[in-house]
Amino acid sequence: MAATRTLFIGGTGVISSACVAEALAQGHDVTVVNRGNSSTRPLPEGVEVLHADIRDPESVHRALGERSFDVAAEFLAFTPEHIATDFGLFEGRVGQYVFISSASAYQKPPSRVPVVESTALRNPYWQYSRDKIACEDALMGAYRDRGFPVTIVRPSHTYDRTLIPTTGGWTDLERMRRGAPVVVHGDGTSRWTITHNTDFAVAFTGLLGRPEAVGDAFHITGDEAPTWNQIYCYLAEALGVEAELVHVASETIAAAVPEVGPGLLGDKAHSMHFDNSKVKALVPGFSAQVPFAHGAGEIVDWFLEDADRQRVDPDLDAAFDRLVEHARTFG
Repeated sequence: MAATRTLFIGGTGVISSACVAEALAQGHDVTVVNRGNSSTRPLPEGVEVLHADIRDPESVHRALGERSFDVAAEFLAFTPEHIATDFGLFEGRVGQYVFISSASAYQKPPSRVPVVESTALRNPYWQYSRDKIACEDALMGAYRDRGFPVTIVRPSHTYDRTLIPTTGGWTDLERMRRGAPVVVHGDGTSRWTITHNTDFAVAFTGLLGRPEAVGDAFHITGDEAPTWNQIYCYLAEALGVEAELVHVASETIAAAVPEVGPGLLGDKAHSMHFDNSKVKALVPGFSAQVPFAHGAGEIVDWFLEDADRQRVDPDLDAAFDRLVEHARTFG
């Protein structure tokens, strides 16, 4: 694979930070443009950093000048308006534009699994997913109409040590630590594909500068799909405790805690398993190496290192108590 001059828009998020590190390790010439506000995932040495706000296109123009790149990897576009801005910024100056979409855009509930890239895109539950679909539509329309060199990448649930995958985040783990029951949606047996960011980065980097990937879409996930019961228990094991799981219908949780409803009903409530044959055909070296049993230990260790990271949401905690009581009374 030839080295590329790759521009990352973002570069310090859960997914993009791992992709920057992997691209650099594989010999790519890496430039990152962001606001310079993140300290959680510092950029590695050897990365060129340009400070600009992607929401302020003039600042990006000033930072980039007349430069061109083989690849622009866009991690911070979430609406069609963001895509329209990117057309103005990058059309004619990049050989490949890689858009980070979302596997939550796939049909919910899925009519069949494993999900493949041709699975319909439809999510009536979550605006975030509908916006990503609209972005994809705009980009593929530009590819068909004028050859805009887009590659679409759809991550599923990709995590690093800072991201707890459960509904309550640290609140769930603190409940486990104090012996309180945790609320698990459904009966806990739906399967959920979960991918470590370093594994994702290997496949992602393998698509950079690949003309075969232009005009096409790929999801990138691991092949592991534990049940939600297993996910909670892996985290409990890493904490050195035994989890008491109380199962509550997803619709009931969404009604009690509206802010988690769209992501729950529009994604996590459904068994999601993916066929990765398409990306593996272009990146044959891709094979997920980090099982969640190991990743759960990374998560717990990171949170326990610093008390400031251990933030319980009191409103969410109280809502979980009410849901547990309801389940025990009426369940």
